[in-house]
Amino acid sequence: MKRIKVLFRRLAKERRTGLIAYLTCGDPGVAESVEIALALEQAGADALELGAPFSDPIADGPVIQAASQRSLERGTTIADVLEIARSVRAQSTIPLIVFSYLNPILRFGVERFAGEAAAAGVDAVLFTDLPPEAAKEIRGTFHAAGLGTIFLAAPTSTDERLARIDRASDGFVYYVSTTGVTGARRELDAELVERLQAVRGKLRNPVAVGFGISERDHYLALEGKCDAVVVGSAIVRAIAEGEASSAAGRAAEVVRRILGN
Repeated sequence: MKRIKVLFRRLAKERRTGLIAYLTCGDPGVAESVEIALALEQAGADALELGAPFSDPIADGPVIQAASQRSLERGTTIADVLEIARSVRAQSTIPLIVFSYLNPILRFGVERFAGEAAAAGVDAVLFTDLPPEAAKEIRGTFHAAGLGTIFLAAPTSTDERLARIDRASDGFVYYVSTTGVTGARRELDAELVERLQAVRGKLRNPVAVGFGISERDHYLALEGKCDAVVVGSAIVRAIAEGEASSAAGRAAEVVRRILGN
């Protein structure tokens, strides 16, 4: 959790909007995922979301769904996700966030996961389908191991719910830019910036905006309006569009393009 908090303090000091990069672990392979993760950091990513593949990713659009399916067909497990984290942590201090649905962690075992994830250098877990109201026990287990929890806030979230999400989240709140599933979009929701101004004033945590961020113009439109953006589908698509041997380079180029590096 400390690495995430240090990151957002540094971003605030630098008056810079950070970039959190997402990859689906195991696509195109476990070793390749480590290489991709490190390349994303070198390209300018400030934190990494390590996506745990799941057979029914209801919050994800077609690009990440397809990546999850490819990863599962290759036999990727939660143990592999943690091995990727361990390998990245051995070479980097970048904040690592496991992006997962609840079911894979339940099957692995909550206590076992908490201990092994913390030992692997994971900082927090972002749950896509676990509401904070139902997370008290898991949060307690994770916190005991030194592992944070992060939850999603949506444009439809009431003030009461935003407060609950804020209290349950460690390091930042993940704000969904629009209703629907993940996926690169040509244009951002026209009302997003206005909503962000209202939401940020109600939260104690920094805000990272995800779902649909895929272009340099998107980053520029959100610069200074949130604390970080999350880029996922654009990276995952680039990884899938060529030979596995050059996947890291294609992923890194997405980050450089969006940041203008």
